[in-house]
Amino acid sequence: MYSFADKHNFGQILIVDDNPDNLRLLSKMLESKGFKIKKTVSGEIAIQAARIEPPDLILLDINMPDMNGYEVCRQLKSQKQTQHIPIIFISALDQTADKIMAFEMGGVDYITKPFQELEVLARVKNQLIIYQQNRQLIQQNQQLQQEIKERQRFEAALLAANQQLQLFALLDGLTGVANRRKFDEYLNLEWQKLAREKLPISLLFCDVDFFKNYNDTYGHLTGDDCLKQIAQTIKLSVKRPADLLARYGGEEFAVILSNTNNQGAIYLAENIRQKVYDLKIPHSQSRVDDFVTLSIGVATILPDVVISPDTLIEVGDKALYTAKAQGRNRIVAENLA
Repeated sequence: MYSFADKHNFGQILIVDDNPDNLRLLSKMLESKGFKIKKTVSGEIAIQAARIEPPDLILLDINMPDMNGYEVCRQLKSQKQTQHIPIIFISALDQTADKIMAFEMGGVDYITKPFQELEVLARVKNQLIIYQQNRQLIQQNQQLQQEIKERQRFEAALLAANQQLQLFALLDGLTGVANRRKFDEYLNLEWQKLAREKLPISLLFCDVDFFKNYNDTYGHLTGDDCLKQIAQTIKLSVKRPADLLARYGGEEFAVILSNTNNQGAIYLAENIRQKVYDLKIPHSQSRVDDFVTLSIGVATILPDVVISPDTLIEVGDKALYTAKAQGRNRIVAENLA
């Protein structure tokens, strides 16, 4: 609740009247109640003073020689710095039309001269209470808007963080390609899609030949670096958005090829095998070459909703086993499409 004793935040009143006697009387009356008073006999000066240091309330006479109170009020209400300052007209004019004009120009109250001290104090107090409440509402609204913005920023950051976490949950931490979980999800989705469209799907299983020997010889850190290079090399070959490269196991990578026949899958497999070999990563303990090589099993099938996607994995795994049994560093393909 507003208090007359609060002179620091409220009770700053500007009195505008060309009659010095009225100015002295109003000033004395209000200062005795603890208000801080500024006064002027000029409407133009009043406008300038209100811009420089906006008061909490203006007591404004209507009949003034240089600029009447209506025009002073109009100009104050047209400017952003002063438009919210409450204005009480104090005038000897007592016609209804004068009062209507005062309210139409933006006045909040009208006191007729000669005024009574108790009436002036009551009306001033009432308008200052309303002004204080309006300012509090504005501040609370601004604070609420800021809190909403901060909450929106927080929610956006949280959403981005969750999306990032979900992304990380589907990526292999070492190589940065998709992990086994993502592989399983994507294979199921593509299987259902291609089954409806009656289109083939192919799968490549790529295994690094004698990788245990590589780790034993060069150490696990070098082995990790080797897997990173291979993953990036395969990734450069798997260019279509609908295809997926994943780390399937320790040294094994899998490539899902959507809408790809057996011939196209074999072509890509050979491209991958050759590019990995062209890396010329030394492998002194390999039994097939002096450099790191891949064995690749290729499987192609026409998906059907009554057949499990595991069928494709089993066929691809069998093809990879055959490639390794036949001497490694080669491709073996199975076509069930």
